[in-house]
Amino acid sequence: MFSDLKPHLIELRKRLAISVGSIIVLFFVIFALFWQPILDWMTFPLKEVLDENSHMIFTKVQEKFFTALKVSFFTGFMAALPIIFWQFWLFVSPGLYANEKKMVLPFVTGATSMFLIGAAFCYYVVIPFGFDFLINFGGTEQFTAMPSIGEYVGFFTKLLFGFGLAFEMPVITFLLAVLGLVTDKTLKEFFRYALVIIFMVSALLTPPDILTQFLMAGPMILLYGLSILIAKKINPEEAEELEEDDA
Repeated sequence: MFSDLKPHLIELRKRLAISVGSIIVLFFVIFALFWQPILDWMTFPLKEVLDENSHMIFTKVQEKFFTALKVSFFTGFMAALPIIFWQFWLFVSPGLYANEKKMVLPFVTGATSMFLIGAAFCYYVVIPFGFDFLINFGGTEQFTAMPSIGEYVGFFTKLLFGFGLAFEMPVITFLLAVLGLVTDKTLKEFFRYALVIIFMVSALLTPPDILTQFLMAGPMILLYGLSILIAKKINPEEAEELEEDDA
């Protein structure tokens, strides 16, 4: 039993090593050359809603340095996404048919694109609404906002990663349908439970205001509907029923 698992573990270690190695290389490149303009891009939505009396601060001596590390690592991860998805496909492809193995380019392109679309939706739609609500809630006359740069970057990257991951739903469905693990009927029957999970995930990953939570839950519900259509195209329930009748 363990001898059967050994080749898979060796292959998994190889794919993880390549993925982690690509992140590390990109991390050093970004840390050396690009972290400052990327940080400016990250902080732009917050600066847009701060008034003239507010500004970003750091409260610990090492906070700026560790913030640069966070920015570089997150950006390195984002830049390495095509390699990570490619390595993931290479790991699962031995269990696929020859015609299914040829879907590597659509999978890598689709997975990377959906993650970036989710992150872009978060940056250009969710974050402006969410930060404007949180900063200006109750008026700004009594309090002056002075957000910590370290805490802000951590919160920002959590939001972008959460939305990017949420938008992977159709791609995950595509892979599971190719493997024969889900059908359109399976997803339809699970829809009521999916709704509960979607709103729970939205509450965990977004700021504590109902508008931002709905801005995440709404697209996820639409993506779940798209996932049903993908499963129906790739692995429809009707095809399985016909096979059972023929048998």
